[in-house]
Amino acid sequence: MIDALTSAPPLLLVLAALAAFAVAVVAIKIAIKLAVRIGIVAAVVLAGLYAAGFTDLSFLPFF
Repeated sequence: MIDALTSAPPLLLVLAALAAFAVAVVAIKIAIKLAVRIGIVAAVVLAGLYAAGFTDLSFLPFF
């Protein structure tokens, strides 16, 4: 597998590197969007719990 990559023409190596970079950029964009959405949902849930008077979060396993 490594021999097939190293013996490829330089143009193919550049194209493979560009494709890997593009995949990484798209994956990072998706991960950031997902993290922001999860953070917003968590903030809304915690604000709702606080507004309802649940200030003791000891029922959660990580508090």
